This record gives sequence, structure tokens and C-alpha cells, in this order.
Amino acid sequence: MGEIVVLRHGQTEWSLSGQHTSVTDLPLLPEGEEQARRLAGVFAGRTFAAVWVSPRLRARRTAELAGITPTATDEDLVELDYGGYEGRTTAAISEELGQPWSIWVDGTVPGETPGETLADVGVRVDRVLDRARPLLADGDVVLVAHGHVLRILTARWLGLEPRAGALLALPAGSYGVLGHEHARPVLTGWGLR
Repeated sequence: MGEIVVLRHGQTEWSLSGQHTSVTDLPLLPEGEEQARRLAGVFAGRTFAAVWVSPRLRARRTAELAGITPTATDEDLVELDYGGYEGRTTAAISEELGQPWSIWVDGTVPGETPGETLADVGVRVDRVLDRARPLLADGDVVLVAHGHVLRILTARWLGLEPRAGALLALPAGSYGVLGHEHARPVLTGWGLR
């Protein structure tokens, strides 16, 4: 039985500064490109049942530099839509609100442009997992995407609610492995580089 490899894109200007990035299509920083290149050795010579990549430039470029050829671009792998909080840091948002704010605790972005809820993203990643599971009989599936969406996907793989992704920090340019133990979904590797 194959595994699901979740690969977070390399460092961008906003991932470095902690700014929430969804629809803004930022390029990788030179450091992010180097992170992706270093992963090429991990994936060299391997064949995959499928490689699905978020349509965002930072994810596509990471796959390219890591030597992974996408078999499809998947809109369900885009990052959580932060709505009016796009480009803002959690610290700045908390200061503006006058109280601590976290997407993991609050579950949504308040205001006129609310974006997505954690539950919305949970529905998207459940679709990805439903499409990936049958392919695992033929080998590994690689998903190249973004921090929060991959954390939520991993929580769902483990049978947890989307907000459990808060427990699964995944640094830029790192990957995790979702596998099985005694036919149960488990996390077999995380934050690997």
C-alpha cells in the first residue's frame, strides 16, 4: 500500500514574515528555491501513482525544482482563503481586534470579506483524500501545496477535525508522509527536509 507525501512549497516573502497568503501568487525566495532543490534527492528515481499540485506559482515551482512532475493541477489544494486577512500577520490582526485571533481557534475571518472557514477547507481536502485513497494500491501520491491546507488535510487523514491541523506545524520547504499501520491511517513522517 502506498503513502501520501504532502510537500509544502518553499519559502516566500510572506511565509517568511508570517503574512497569510492564499490567492496572492508570490514567487519563491532564493532560499525557497534552494529548499526545493534539496528535496530533489528525496524524490529522485521514484515513480508515483499521482502527483497533484496547487495551481499557485509557489507550489508549481517547488514541484519543478524538487524534480517532481505533476500529473494534475488541483484547485482543492489551494491555500485556505483568508479573505480580508490576506497579507496580514496574526499579530497585526490580533492588535487590530484588541484580542488574540487565530484561524485555528476562531475558525474563520470576520468582517465583510470572510474568506473560508476551516470546515470549508475540510470539505475540499476530504475530496482530495477520496480521490487519492484508491490510487494508493498502485503506489505513492504526492500533494504539493500550502501550509494550512496540508495541515488540515493531514488532520482529516487521521480522522480528526480540521482545527486539529493547529497541532501539525509544517515548515516551508518540508514534507510529511501519511501512511498506514495495521490498516489504520497514521502519520509516519513530518517536517522532513
